[in-house]
Amino acid sequence: MYRNAKLLKLAKFSPCQNCGIENDTVVAAHSNQLRDGKGKGIKANDYRIAYLCYNCHTTVDQGKLDKALKTEIWEEAHRKTIAWLFLNDHLDVK
Repeated sequence: MYRNAKLLKLAKFSPCQNCGIENDTVVAAHSNQLRDGKGKGIKANDYRIAYLCYNCHTTVDQGKLDKALKTEIWEEAHRKTIAWLFLNDHLDVK
């Protein structure tokens, strides 16, 4: 499993990559998809994260939306998170 505490902590500087809100509830929400290594009591790798606020994170994890829509919302937020990391000079290619 890939773990990176610095990558997770950067969430506090990012707006929610779903709704755009900027507040202190934005966290690194891990993928809930089995293909990403998610299992009972096991989080996905830290590179499979989306920076989401409390409300969006709760919706994706426990909301009443169907699984396909939750996955679509998370995947779009993940793509935006990776873009935010690169565009704000938190990631680069060496």
